[in-house]
Amino acid sequence: MSAAAVPKSKSGDFEAEGSHRLIISVCAMIATLMQALDNTIANVALPYMQGTLSTTSDQITWVLTSYVIAAAIMTAPVGWFAARFGRKNFFVACLAGFTVASILCGLAQTLTQIVLFRVLQGAFGAALVPMSQSTMLNLFPAERRGSAMAVWGMGVMVGPILGPTLGGYLTDAYNWRWVFYINVPFGIAAIAGLWFFLKDNSKDQALRFDWIGFSALSLALAALQLFLDRGEQKDWLTSTEIVTYLVLCGLGAYLFAVHMWLAEKPFLPLALFRDRNYATALFVMFGIGAILLSTSAVLAPYLQTLGGYSVARAGLLMAPRGVGTMVAMFLAGNLSMRVDPRLLLTLGTVFLAFSLWQQTGWTPDIDAWSITLNGAIQGLGLGFLFIPLNVIGFSTLPVQLRTEAAAILNLVRNVGSALGISISSVILAQQTQVNHAALAEYVTPFNRMLQTGGAYLFWNLATPPGITAINGEITRQAAIIAYANDFKFMLIISLPTALLVWLMRRPPRLAQAATPAAGID
Repeated sequence: MSAAAVPKSKSGDFEAEGSHRLIISVCAMIATLMQALDNTIANVALPYMQGTLSTTSDQITWVLTSYVIAAAIMTAPVGWFAARFGRKNFFVACLAGFTVASILCGLAQTLTQIVLFRVLQGAFGAALVPMSQSTMLNLFPAERRGSAMAVWGMGVMVGPILGPTLGGYLTDAYNWRWVFYINVPFGIAAIAGLWFFLKDNSKDQALRFDWIGFSALSLALAALQLFLDRGEQKDWLTSTEIVTYLVLCGLGAYLFAVHMWLAEKPFLPLALFRDRNYATALFVMFGIGAILLSTSAVLAPYLQTLGGYSVARAGLLMAPRGVGTMVAMFLAGNLSMRVDPRLLLTLGTVFLAFSLWQQTGWTPDIDAWSITLNGAIQGLGLGFLFIPLNVIGFSTLPVQLRTEAAAILNLVRNVGSALGISISSVILAQQTQVNHAALAEYVTPFNRMLQTGGAYLFWNLATPPGITAINGEITRQAAIIAYANDFKFMLIISLPTALLVWLMRRPPRLAQAATPAAGID
């Protein structure tokens, strides 16, 4: 779909508020950061919640799962709600609901209460990121959209990285309830700013909600999330519960696809998926999502369990990744509308793949400088991928589809993150066991390497301490190989991105500058 063929929509002009643009941008950024932080900020507080609420370790994980499931389900209908009730009204209502739900989570006295309030928090929070992105896209003209996406993207990318650090500090300095209370002052400020300075758009009172499509998609997303969250605990497909989740996920996805194809007015506009740039961006964003959180989820335990770093030192070593991301976002934001965004996307893929390739050869003896440099390079790669992808993915979409497009793009990123973390965890657990068994085959009383010198003193197979010591070393070596395989998995995911990037068309302004007559590449 060509942007030139789409008539300008007056409904998209309400965001051009001039002097109020900065205030609205700050409020949108606060909303983005609040939602992004709450994806991870409660993780480190779970043991403290478990003690206060008197629950088991298995039960307390529902504090995280309930939020993720609710957010995943309610992300898809964001566009419909915004069009039906007005973007300003819906945005402010979601911010208010998220803020009130945060207060209720902090006041919770039982597991049932906090799970229920986390469901509410996730349901209201689902709209914050896509609504912020849609607002920022419409707030700035095309030539400044790259810079706007750079500022917005910092909240999305840096929020999950800062979440555990901020959550740990609040829990240690105060108590776990402040993990939720911290949202309140920022939420109130953002609500006030949007209420007074953001102009509303027209509402489509004739819209009817597609309950069949929403129900089918909700079933697929909820079953997928439960499959990923519970699979490792229940040994995956050996469990009837996990197989049931998988069947329900497939059934929901099938019913949703059929209904969307055959329905007169489907839940999601088919025009979104006919746009080549946007459709390709969905696949690329899925890959970025799979790498974004899984790399940090794998690296943190690697540094602590194998590298021997403290929690604080491990956090410092991972900080350059966030710094690299912010630097790349600022650079990409300024360059996206001046050079072909596909070149920046390719550069980001190269940086990301190079850093992951280096990690496949890591051992626990890797020095701190190499870890720091690698993290900065990886952050640069993610930053150069995220901003140009949003610019080029939305460049050929009409204004009236931006909210739905932002919602689906964020949904795909979240699903990719969930799958990436789940697959990484499975690879780590299974490869550790497989490699332990393979290495243990060489540990016998007849192995001459274990009969003399230091090996005999430390790993004497004739004594229980010797057996325990050598088993620990075998486990350690097996884990090193397993982590390397995890990094190889992420490397394999990153490589196809470079090819997908060149399936996109250049943004219309760039294309017209290169070929004024036709405006296409």
